[in-house]
Amino acid sequence: MKNLIIDCSIAGISGDMLLGALIDLGADFNTIHQFVQNIKDFTDELNKIDFKRKKVQRGGITATKIDVFCEETVSERHTKEMKYILEKYLESADLSKKAKDFAKNTLNTIINSEAKLHNQKENHLHFHEMGSFDTLIDIIGVTVALEDLDFFEKCKTYSTPVAVGGGNFKFSHGLFPAPAPASLEILKSFKFPMKGGPVESELATPTGVALLVNLVDEIITFYPSIKPLGIGYGAGSKKFPEVPNLLRIILGEPLEQIFWEDEIYVLETNIDDVTGEIIGFVVKKMMELKGVRDVNIIPMITKKNRPGHIIKVLVDKENIKKASELLMRETGSLGCRYYRCARDIVYRELIPFSIEINNDVFEVRIKMSKDREGNIHNIKAEFDDLKRVAEKTGIPLRELARYIEDQFVKKVLNLS
Repeated sequence: MKNLIIDCSIAGISGDMLLGALIDLGADFNTIHQFVQNIKDFTDELNKIDFKRKKVQRGGITATKIDVFCEETVSERHTKEMKYILEKYLESADLSKKAKDFAKNTLNTIINSEAKLHNQKENHLHFHEMGSFDTLIDIIGVTVALEDLDFFEKCKTYSTPVAVGGGNFKFSHGLFPAPAPASLEILKSFKFPMKGGPVESELATPTGVALLVNLVDEIITFYPSIKPLGIGYGAGSKKFPEVPNLLRIILGEPLEQIFWEDEIYVLETNIDDVTGEIIGFVVKKMMELKGVRDVNIIPMITKKNRPGHIIKVLVDKENIKKASELLMRETGSLGCRYYRCARDIVYRELIPFSIEINNDVFEVRIKMSKDREGNIHNIKAEFDDLKRVAEKTGIPLRELARYIEDQFVKKVLNLS
C-alpha cells in the first residue's frame, strides 16, 4: 500500500491542476488522451476536443499544464443530460468499478451542491459554467489517471486543508466572494477543512473540490511518515506574484513500523479553586462522554504558590468541543487548551475466556495487545471481571489475576 498526499494548502485545487499533477507523477498521457476523445461518441453536441499538455514554470518550479478546448454546439446543459452522458460513457469504458463509482460520485457531488444552493430538484437544474464538457473531461481524465497509477486499489490518499483564495470574482450569477458557492457547499457537506488566501483570487473550483473530497481518505496538517517515491506538479492558468500557482502531490511508501500510527487530541485546564468532590465528579462525567479515552489529574503549584491540579483529557477530534464545554461548565474554568498529538499504538482486542475455579465456571474478558508483526505485547484480565470472580471465590485478586492469565496463555495461545 502506497500513500498519496495532495497538498492544496497554497494554491488550492482545480480539475486540470489535479490532472496535470497526476500526469506529472507518471500517469500515461496517451491513455488519458484516448479516453477523453471517446466522449465524442456519446453526444452530438461535441465536435472537437483539443487536449494538450505542456511544461510551464510557476514560481521557478517546472510543472505540467493541461489545456482543454472543446468545440461544442452549446456550453450550458441540464444536470440530467450531464449524468446521462457520463453514465453512458462509463458503461462502455474499460475501467474498474471503483473508478466508475468515483467518476459518478464526483459529478453527483457537484449536482447535489447546486441543488442545495438553488433549492431545486437535481433533474431540474440548469448548469452554466459547470455545463461545459470541460467538467466531464476533468472528471474522466482524473479518473483514468488514478486508474492508470493503480491508486484506487493500492493507495491511501491524504490531503491538507484546501486554500480557497479570497477577494471577489465574476461568474454567471454576478460578483461573488471566493470561494465559489458550489465549492463552499461541497466543503460544508463533507466537513472538509479549508483556509482563506493566500491571494485574492478563486483558488478552489467546484470540480477540483468535488474530485478532492471523493478521493481523500484522511485530512492532515503535517505529512505522514513516508519514504518519497515521486512528486507531481500541476499548474494553474493564472500567475501570482505572491505564490506559485501549483498543486503538489507526493507518492510515498510508509515507513516500516511495528506499531500503528494514530492521533489523539489532548484537552487540559488548570484549576486551583475546585474541591476534590467536584474533581471526582468531573472525571466520572468526562469518562461517560463519547470519544473520551482517558482522564488524568496532575497535582501542581500555581504562579501564586497555591496548590492546584491540571485536568488532562485524551479525546477524539470529533468530540473535542463537547469535552471542552463539559470541562469548563463543571469546573468553572475560564478556558481550555487543546492540541493534536501523534502517537504509536498497538492493536488491542477483548477475548472472552471461560475458566473453572472451585467447580464454578466464570467468563472473564482478556485484553490482548499485538504489534503489526503479530508479536504479543501484553495480556491482562479485565479488572471488573477479576473483581467479580474474586468476590465469589474469596481468592486474593492479585493471585487470581496471575492464575487466570497463565491459564489463558496455556489453553488459548498454547504457550507454556
